[in-house]
Amino acid sequence: MKFFIDTANLDQIKEAQALGVLDGVTTNPSLMAKEGITGKNNILKHYVDICEIVDGDVSAEVIATDFEGMIKEGEELAELNEQIVVKLPMTKDGIKACKYFSDKGIKTNVTLVFSAGQALLAAKAGATYVSPFIGRLDDVSTDGLNLIDEIRLIYDNYAFETQILAASVRNTMHIVNCAKIGADVMTGPLSSILGLLKHPLTDLGLEQFLADYAKGNK
Repeated sequence: MKFFIDTANLDQIKEAQALGVLDGVTTNPSLMAKEGITGKNNILKHYVDICEIVDGDVSAEVIATDFEGMIKEGEELAELNEQIVVKLPMTKDGIKACKYFSDKGIKTNVTLVFSAGQALLAAKAGATYVSPFIGRLDDVSTDGLNLIDEIRLIYDNYAFETQILAASVRNTMHIVNCAKIGADVMTGPLSSILGLLKHPLTDLGLEQFLADYAKGNK
């Protein structure tokens, strides 16, 4: 399972990279705005800065909602670095753009996916990644993990190569359960990744080991 971090914060990306388990980064306009990154040139430069930190794929989202605009923006993003994955919305024009980019060998991530049918269309269009938002489904009393399960079944039925990128991951159990189901990738905040490190018995065990060592080595 690949671990992506969902942020535009360079310090958090560096911390995740230093941990040695980071496989990529996902970003969106909201995350850019949260870090105070505004203006086209600044946003493009920020994507390049992210690519210089990580070794894997970096999803960069288009702002346009029409086909022509998505193509123009996507091609500009793809030219920044070979690590860039063009992130497209799950809309009619988004699927058309996905097919356009996949035919040209440009990696894509179809985002804002909330149903198995949408994921099926994205795979048919040749998406590199499909991003079902499990946390947002949970927010409206719908089982987000069940969607991952449905998509996994469909993709396995037809040997689709599109990778399931579990997005809107909120906590460590989301990560563990997605791994059990067979999601190819998870993306979430640094806190959800670091949360996997924690267990009270680990802390107690280490405390006891150190205490025993101290007794015998005074």
